Amino acid sequence: MAYSSFSYTDLEEKFGIKFKEKILFSNFKKIKPSKWLIAALQRLKKLGIGNEKSRSERIITPILAEVASLNENLLNESLFAIISGVNLDVDVSLGLNGECDFMFALGGSQELMSPPIFCIAEAKRQDLEAGIIQASAQVVGARIYNEKKKFPLETLYGATTTGEVWRFLKYEKNEITFDKNRYFIDNLSKLLGVLQNIVEISAKSVFSK
Repeated sequence: MAYSSFSYTDLEEKFGIKFKEKILFSNFKKIKPSKWLIAALQRLKKLGIGNEKSRSERIITPILAEVASLNENLLNESLFAIISGVNLDVDVSLGLNGECDFMFALGGSQELMSPPIFCIAEAKRQDLEAGIIQASAQVVGARIYNEKKKFPLETLYGATTTGEVWRFLKYEKNEITFDKNRYFIDNLSKLLGVLQNIVEISAKSVFSK
């Protein structure tokens, strides 16, 4: 088993995870996308979007690059990092292994996986439902990884996206809450606001310790 093989039942039985659904983000500031991001998305979409890899490269990566740019000076010495395509192999016997499309970390470099990881995003061509289960398994893996590295976080976030549509989750106290809302690429200011909100909440948690 790997992250992509998990079901809701697996997460409930192996880790005692409970699931619920509610609106996760109601008090956040929308962020106007830069001219660079708007132009980049327009140019890249003209190239065509077929599989998950092209979606990651042509839609998701520019959006996350914008988030990284917003946070260059938020954290001391630019500790905020978005890491792409790295394996999060925590415990193969539990199925907590495999590649994560994108991981958000508050330490280290843009290439090396450093704790604490606070958010994971998974790209899916169409199936948000399968993606949200996979992201759920990945945040469980991230929690254990952080604990092993002595950087435990009480709250972690995950996301699944087709590029055009995003859905988020929150993992806290062995409970995973799915956001009732979906966020769309045609409302970039709202999507960027949610992503930035996750960064700021997580940074406050880490650097207030």
